[in-house]
Amino acid sequence: MLSRLKSYSFKELITRTIICLVCVGFILALLLAFWTRANLNQPPHSLRGLMSSGSHVQVLDRSGVPLNTTYQNRWNIHDTSELHDIPQFLRTAFILSEDKRFYDHNGPDWTARISALFTNIKSGRAIRGASTISEQTVRMIYPRPRTLKSRWLEGFDAHRLERDFNKDEIFEFYLNQVPYAANRRGVAQAAHYYFNRDLATLSQKEMLALTVLVRAPSYMDLWKDTGRVEGRIKSLADQLVQAGHLTPTQRDLLLEEKLSLEAPRRNLDASSFVRHVKLHFSEINLDRPKLRSSLDANLQNYVQALLDTRLRDLKSKNVANAAVLVVDHQTGEILTWAVGGSRDQDTPGRLIDTVTTRRQPGSALKPFLYSLALEKGWSAATMIHDGPLIESVGHGLHSYQNYSREFYGPVTLRQALGNSLNIPALKTLQFVGAESYLDYLAEFGFEALSAHPNFYGDGIALGNGEVSLFELVQAYTVLANGGLYKEISAVPDAHRATPRRVMPRQVASLMGNILSDRQARKLEFGEYSILNFPIQTAVKTGTSNDYRDSWAVGFNHRYTAGIWMGNLDQTPTDGVTGSTGPALLLRSIFAHLSKYDQTRPLYLDPTLISTELCQKTHEVKQAGDRCETYVEWFTKDTKPSERIIEASTQTPIRMRRPVNGLHIAYDPRVPAKDQAFEFYIQGLSNGDIIDWTIDNEQVTTKTETYLWPIEKGEHFVEATIHREGEEVVTLKKVRFLVK
Repeated sequence: MLSRLKSYSFKELITRTIICLVCVGFILALLLAFWTRANLNQPPHSLRGLMSSGSHVQVLDRSGVPLNTTYQNRWNIHDTSELHDIPQFLRTAFILSEDKRFYDHNGPDWTARISALFTNIKSGRAIRGASTISEQTVRMIYPRPRTLKSRWLEGFDAHRLERDFNKDEIFEFYLNQVPYAANRRGVAQAAHYYFNRDLATLSQKEMLALTVLVRAPSYMDLWKDTGRVEGRIKSLADQLVQAGHLTPTQRDLLLEEKLSLEAPRRNLDASSFVRHVKLHFSEINLDRPKLRSSLDANLQNYVQALLDTRLRDLKSKNVANAAVLVVDHQTGEILTWAVGGSRDQDTPGRLIDTVTTRRQPGSALKPFLYSLALEKGWSAATMIHDGPLIESVGHGLHSYQNYSREFYGPVTLRQALGNSLNIPALKTLQFVGAESYLDYLAEFGFEALSAHPNFYGDGIALGNGEVSLFELVQAYTVLANGGLYKEISAVPDAHRATPRRVMPRQVASLMGNILSDRQARKLEFGEYSILNFPIQTAVKTGTSNDYRDSWAVGFNHRYTAGIWMGNLDQTPTDGVTGSTGPALLLRSIFAHLSKYDQTRPLYLDPTLISTELCQKTHEVKQAGDRCETYVEWFTKDTKPSERIIEASTQTPIRMRRPVNGLHIAYDPRVPAKDQAFEFYIQGLSNGDIIDWTIDNEQVTTKTETYLWPIEKGEHFVEATIHREGEEVVTLKKVRFLVK
């Protein structure tokens, strides 16, 4: 080998060495080219398309006001601006600070790279990066570790990016996505985060602050220390003077300005509504970063403030939670979805959506019970007896009362509903049947009331089931829309089922007329009730057992609104009822809704027939009668033809007391021989004869009741009813226990 080397001249050796080095270099360059090409990223099809791929959709109100903002997205999809809408001074500052030759190079700036390399070698550490705006944009789109390998690839990726997009497209994307502290992206978000203002309102110094912050957004966070950026702002201002974009005087005035920070205010709280939208309309959200909803931000703010104020007023009454839902029932669009105390850290369960939480509605369901009775042949003038009533509950008996604990004797259906009387409601349930009533409620959207009628018992007439405010308002929109069920929606262009008729127009019209009749509610609510709104509005309140829930719901010609108040932990309030709690708030909401709207009376079906009735007797006024009268409305089938309106209140014959499995206990304060229990059969007619069989002993009565001397032990009773000498029905045997 040594002899062979000696045979070459020195010149030949150098030549051969150079050739070898060139070949090796060529091979290495070729390998580097292949490796580089293999590791490059394909430019995106669209820069704006990248922003549309955000995982968190922003929900807007009906006018485009943002209802939610998230900073967990990879991209800023909420606060973007067109390039021409970004102030020219801010654009100029960014170009001068980040990439002076942006409009001259084709992706990487090799001149700047070489200059930065010598500067870093001279200083012994990396103090300049020389990344162009295009390279920084590539880094946002395709994050890589900050290594020499990444810097090499970014230059080629930037070149390919500029091959597919023009400079302005890249610059616009960069300004909208450049990272700042606290997960903010883009200059618009940064302007709101630090100054609570739009870009167009920023001063020149504030724009320079946004420019220099991108160099080290976490280290130079203005909320940590504004002094850290002052030196960099001065340096950039000097560059702007040298480039002719500022005069020395303008620079001096700019530097004298003090940066004044202002935290962004969250004026609008619609978080529960946004969650509802995202949960129920995910199929709409997939292809767009922003979704316009039906909510009215101004009305939401107004109602939220009213609701929170009312909650504070009722805090001494142990009311902690509440909700309001307002709907334009003409369009079916939700305008307000307010959760009480959601912005107050001390509110228990403030993150729970009380609009969709199910609670007992109390009397707020009664309009639907009476609606069914009207459909089954009753009229608004049908007489129902309001008197003491004892019914079985479980193994015992319950004595029902009205709220005032008064009984009014015979009342009309109009009065029974207007005054929310309990005894007539129970008798109405007996007329329509509990199973029919539950099936009827299902037509209005009460999905949770799906248990067997025995689960609720007679209490379903008084609202002992559980419904949500959303379901209740949806149901009342049926009354407001003349019996037509239209799905209420949070998104105007969402697919909704075809409207369907669930109630005759005449019945819906009568319900609105009764619920807006101030005379009809005088017995319980008084002459000057808070429910007497200045503009015709149908209103109903409800209160559950032990004052755990209070409700108020109503509708005028255009809007339907509902309110719930109570405690999510089920603790009772201090005597708050629908009329003493939410009714005042409901009145304020409708006053605001009517302020700028052309009001109209509620719709009254033209096929209804008006008839004059005497005020005291509720009989049809005849010629020559001297009595105060009122007008009642009837359908063609229920219009009275005689002087006295027949009360078609015939109910099925059944034994009401005792019931199967009833437990009776002696009263220790009364001698046993003086104690008795009243048997009672409902649905009898005058002249009926009852043959009672009690423990195999026969007793005959001509009344619907029998006073039985009680004895300890297990007993049974059955009864056969005879009418005009013929057997009508034999009631099943009932077993009960006396302790």
